[in-house]
Amino acid sequence: MPIKTIIVDDESHARQALQHLLAEHECITTVAECEHGLAAVKAVHEFCPQVMFLDIHMPKLDGFDVLDLLGDEAPLTVFVTAHDEYAIQAFENNALDYLLKPVSKERLRLTIERICQRLNNGDTGDKPKQQMLIDHQQNQAPINRILIREKGDVFVVAVTDVIAIEAADDYVVIHTAHRKYIKQERLSNLEKMLDVRQFCRIHRSSIINLDYLSGIETEGKENRFALLKNGEQYSVSRSGYAKLVEVL
Repeated sequence: MPIKTIIVDDESHARQALQHLLAEHECITTVAECEHGLAAVKAVHEFCPQVMFLDIHMPKLDGFDVLDLLGDEAPLTVFVTAHDEYAIQAFENNALDYLLKPVSKERLRLTIERICQRLNNGDTGDKPKQQMLIDHQQNQAPINRILIREKGDVFVVAVTDVIAIEAADDYVVIHTAHRKYIKQERLSNLEKMLDVRQFCRIHRSSIINLDYLSGIETEGKENRFALLKNGEQYSVSRSGYAKLVEVL
């Protein structure tokens, strides 16, 4: 059974060139060519490929955004890049494969051998891929938007529209004025990407946007609640209160 693959690149000639090279390998079948990150997310949802050749530099959603949106559903990923030396170094450190443009036949052959070996061993490379993504996102901090995927749909939420974020096991619930979004992400990871001047973790299970804070209510000696402008209230822990006092 050929390995199902998708190609993601905003440049049509780059997609065609890579597809031409991949067609020489009988063990590979390309099920979709995607010209942007949103199409890639939908293609993964629709075709469930085992491998994704992913360009890093694309408009709107770049390669890292695509991985962020796919989460655990991301297939084995081979990054394709023209010149990003820092990214290449990161990939090497995390044992991820990559291809430099223009892609050579010999380098692609080595990559496909590695892909076959990993798939035969049941190794999808998820752990290094997720750690690399976390490292990249933290280097980009503070972020100004949060990407959320619900099945094949993608939502881009400006952090200024986020009122509060709550933990829910391996997910977070993101509250805005219009609706709630659920994203596969740990609260601690998201906290590291947010602007500490705008967001405060007031409890192990919640972060609030300080722009929406209307007051702090105290009940008894230890029980405190953050009152938000939308009428919601969130429990404030002792350490969370200390953080609030520090930033207000």
